Amino acid sequence: MQVTGYRSMWVVTMFDLPVDTKQARRQYTLFRKFLLRDGFTMMQFSVYIRHCASRESADVHIHRIQKNIPPDGEIRILTITDKQYERMRVFWGKRRKPPEPAPKQLEFF
Repeated sequence: MQVTGYRSMWVVTMFDLPVDTKQARRQYTLFRKFLLRDGFTMMQFSVYIRHCASRESADVHIHRIQKNIPPDGEIRILTITDKQYERMRVFWGKRRKPPEPAPKQLEFF
């Protein structure tokens, strides 16, 4: 998968993995821990997000995910620009909250 045209972007990883057996729960846990070690943050249950400073960095993380996909279930990856991320609306009950801001620190890899 190649991400095109933007500098800074977000990689959104959504997954639906089975948890009906002990082995399936283990695979779910290993995949979740892999995402956290790779710098992703839980946005919602089974939705993890990571800010990347460049298209190339996003491609690296997408490739890492592809190498760590569990044998069962479904993984979806979406890349969005900072501008698209800023337009996200987040609702809690009847209150509207702005999305979390993009990180300000430099990224080294």
